[in-house]
Amino acid sequence: MIVQERLRRKIETALHPMHLEVINESDGHNVPPGSETHFKVVVVCRAFTGKPRIAQHRMVFQAVKEEMESGVHALALHTYSEDAWAKALVPDSPRCLGGKARESEPLPS
Repeated sequence: MIVQERLRRKIETALHPMHLEVINESDGHNVPPGSETHFKVVVVCRAFTGKPRIAQHRMVFQAVKEEMESGVHALALHTYSEDAWAKALVPDSPRCLGGKARESEPLPS
C-alpha cells in the first residue's frame, strides 16, 4: 500500500473524520520523482471540538506515528472542528526553499 493511502486509512481509523484530504506534495520539494515524503493533510473531526490546535495536531501525529518514523518528512496539518470548518479557508502550502540542494551550496562571503 502506498504511503498516502496508509496515512488516510490510519487517520480515518483513529479519528473518524467527517472530511479528510491527504495530498502528496512531494513533487514540490527537492526529492526524487515518485517520492512520498511531504503531505498536506486537512482533517475535520468532532473530536477536535474544544481542543487547542496543538492537541489536534498531536492526535493526528499519534495516528500516523509509524509513517513519521519511517520516511515521511513533513505533514502540513490543517485541523478543524466541525464549527471551525464551516468558516475555514485552507491555506496553500508554502513553496519549497530547496531543502537538501540548498544545504550543499556554499555560504555567501
